[in-house]
Amino acid sequence: MALNNIENLLEKYENGETSLKEEQELRSYFSQGTIAPHLEMYKPMFAYFSINQKETFTKTVPLKSKKIFSYKWISVAAVAVLLLGFYFSMPVFQEDEDLGTFDDPIMAYNEVVKSLELISNSLNKGTEKLGYLDHLDSGISKVGYLSEMENKTKIIFK
Repeated sequence: MALNNIENLLEKYENGETSLKEEQELRSYFSQGTIAPHLEMYKPMFAYFSINQKETFTKTVPLKSKKIFSYKWISVAAVAVLLLGFYFSMPVFQEDEDLGTFDDPIMAYNEVVKSLELISNSLNKGTEKLGYLDHLDSGISKVGYLSEMENKTKIIFK
């Protein structure tokens, strides 16, 4: 009867349905000297569990955390150095400095016209390449006729 009880407990153990008391019964059965021959394969497993349960951790756990070097202050210092570099490298403008202004309005107008012509020529060079889109539109409209033909052939072959 005890052997049937152990076999039932092993089946429940493998399915994960045993209680702590039932597992204790299994451990005590497999720790004794006489075990049924067909249950010998379970003996090392339960012996391991018994030994493993008695293990303890003996090393000390440090509770103080090691001081980690903060890179935050290095990044703050780097930003400060960059800002100072930009500040001192920029030229200081004075009131009497010539900034390229024209006193003669006709001369200023002519310079603006030259600048706008240069911009216009550059933009026109870019739009010349877009002339091929007209040919693309005409090709796409011809492809639309193919879908109409396909619809007519479907009607015919139905």
